[in-house]
Amino acid sequence: MRKIQWSFYLLTVLLIISCQKQHHLQNGIWRGELDVADNKKAPFLFEVNNAGTDAASVTLLNGVERVQLDSIYFQSDTLIIPITAYDAYIKGTISGDIIEGRFIKNYIENDPGVPFHAISGVKERFSSVENIPDTPIDGKWDVLFIGEKEDTTRNVGVFKSENDMVTGSILTNSGDLRFLEGVYTESGVNLSAFGGLSPYLIEILFSGDSTFNGKFYTTRGVTKIVGTRNDYAELADPYSLAKLKPGSGSLGFNLPNLEGQHISLKDERYQGKVVVVSILGSWCPNCLDEMDFLAPWYDENKERGVEIIGIAFERKNDFDYAKTALTRLKNRYGANYEILFGGEVGRESVANALPELENFSGYPTTLFVDKKGKVRKIHTGFNGPATGLFYEEFKNDFNLLIDSLLSE
Repeated sequence: MRKIQWSFYLLTVLLIISCQKQHHLQNGIWRGELDVADNKKAPFLFEVNNAGTDAASVTLLNGVERVQLDSIYFQSDTLIIPITAYDAYIKGTISGDIIEGRFIKNYIENDPGVPFHAISGVKERFSSVENIPDTPIDGKWDVLFIGEKEDTTRNVGVFKSENDMVTGSILTNSGDLRFLEGVYTESGVNLSAFGGLSPYLIEILFSGDSTFNGKFYTTRGVTKIVGTRNDYAELADPYSLAKLKPGSGSLGFNLPNLEGQHISLKDERYQGKVVVVSILGSWCPNCLDEMDFLAPWYDENKERGVEIIGIAFERKNDFDYAKTALTRLKNRYGANYEILFGGEVGRESVANALPELENFSGYPTTLFVDKKGKVRKIHTGFNGPATGLFYEEFKNDFNLLIDSLLSE
């Protein structure tokens, strides 16, 4: 009987140890992969800190970008990594130094998720090669996305290489592709990024000193890209894309803030002030970059007679859902200005909330309103910190425009 008891005790201890191993998340650098189109994998790096404590967190690493994901936890034997900014999460099971699971978006009903795999201790996003091409990727490139529909819109690739790492981004008139990171291959460059919303993979093949062909992979599909070196590459003027309809000069919106109170430009708070109106969404990475700039800027400049209003369009036409997402957004960036709910994301909702606006084409779109309530300029898109000099130029132009409107 005693042998049976000891055997039972030993089996129980082994089961407990086994369960503990399943729950053991190792601190340090991990290499993750998410499935994208054509059976490709988009690799990314992340760092685990304070594993095994209530303060456990994961930080996504893309170039100089750091995206911290807090409140990770276990649900039975399943690891859950919430990505609250994008209403998504990663779940997986741990076996030694391997995690197998899925990346799931909460806002998609019954989302099957994207397969996810990670291994601890691997610090290389891509494998490096000994023989790299003679063609450097550094500099500016005109980039075309070749899809099913013919599109001659020129985008701008901005890249630099240092030691064994290549970083950069591709700018479009609606925003940029965030912080891309990668390496040279024997015939080109591989780049990827994952900041919590969508994994990107870009494979570039040089076809001479000044041209390349490549493919841009997401979970939705593959797009061919063509690049031509151009030191003077630039986007279309972002102030020339959207405009007000003929006969319109001001904005007549009257929309609820997060407390349910309706706000308009006729409110006393905005009278006689310069007002920046940002059309955004909590799901939009470039909108988050813009808020990261606007929130501290507002605190530093509001006493000068300037206000900001955000008008958000969310994944669901549901005030309670929007309130949760936008309150979280405001708290994350410390935005001390009003955020209004405009409805469900889409051009129809924007047209209903802002009927004066014409040629709306992307989030964010930012309108500059003078002291008399007249819209003076409209800026489409936002190219953030990943774009280097383009971001610095935007900040300079933004401040010059505000100074000019305040001086009137």
